[in-house]
Amino acid sequence: MTERPVLSVRDLEVEFPTRRGVLKAIDRISFDIARGEVLGVVGESGAGKSLTGAAIIGLLEPPGRIAGGEIRLDGERIDNLPREAMRHIRGRRIGMIFQDPLTSLNPLYRVSEQLVETIRTHTDLDARRARERALALLTEVGIPAPEQRLDAYPHQFSGGMRQRVVIALALAAEPELIIADEPTTALDVSVQAQIIALLKKVCRQHHAAVMLITHDMGVIAETADRVAVMYAGRIAEIGPVRDVVARPRHPYAKGLMGAIPTLATDAPRLMQIPGAMPRLNAIPAGCAFNPRCAAVFDRCRRERPEPVAIGASEVACFLADAGGGR
Repeated sequence: MTERPVLSVRDLEVEFPTRRGVLKAIDRISFDIARGEVLGVVGESGAGKSLTGAAIIGLLEPPGRIAGGEIRLDGERIDNLPREAMRHIRGRRIGMIFQDPLTSLNPLYRVSEQLVETIRTHTDLDARRARERALALLTEVGIPAPEQRLDAYPHQFSGGMRQRVVIALALAAEPELIIADEPTTALDVSVQAQIIALLKKVCRQHHAAVMLITHDMGVIAETADRVAVMYAGRIAEIGPVRDVVARPRHPYAKGLMGAIPTLATDAPRLMQIPGAMPRLNAIPAGCAFNPRCAAVFDRCRRERPEPVAIGASEVACFLADAGGGR
């Protein structure tokens, strides 16, 4: 019997009503994340990656709204919960790691106060045991001399150390799901590598499901088990990271993979995808990628391709459907 996924998203739609009509930002996307698995979500700015994460945790900015589909956490539907019920799930069952640690940490409070408050809000530990748990978390995420640093303020930590504190906060209540939105973007390369290694370690040790949102394919290749490539609010391709990186089948995924630098001396020139991601009020009919695709044909301009299973992957492309993506 197959284990139930921690997160299951089915036909999710997110809309933004405007005076000129309704803009569809997420257009019927579906995916699962299993326990102990890291799903990387990648694409250019405007693809809908962060919006998908915000919809899952119930933090869509008004007037954005979920217009269709379902989001289930360990089988329980959460997209239609009242605001207060969703607030209890955030932090307790879903941990969050954002791009800028200072948006998650209050500069006026010591790290110990913020960790202890989070732990006591979501568990039944008393103050002493909550402080012990906070110290253990700082130790686990690699803060040096955690006994001395526990009572420091956020501004007394470097950017990489602040991000480690945020990871400790996300783990405070042993959540089933962690959503990490561009967690390494603001950090230098050496610190990025440390945070990536830490994310992988805590995912395995805590057996949590992780949704890793990034525009950096290098981070995905290093961290993720599977990857979903998003374009204009849709999933173009989803599958095991080794397959999507080595043998991408969707033309957009091929362009992204072809743009990754390599140290090989005989490597071809990096690929460039012409054009830009369409604005929400100008998404073309048919396949949203068709104006930028070198392999476009008439059907692409008329019909939206639905995901087709090819091995362990799913590809939303007529060429893949016809065998051309093999």
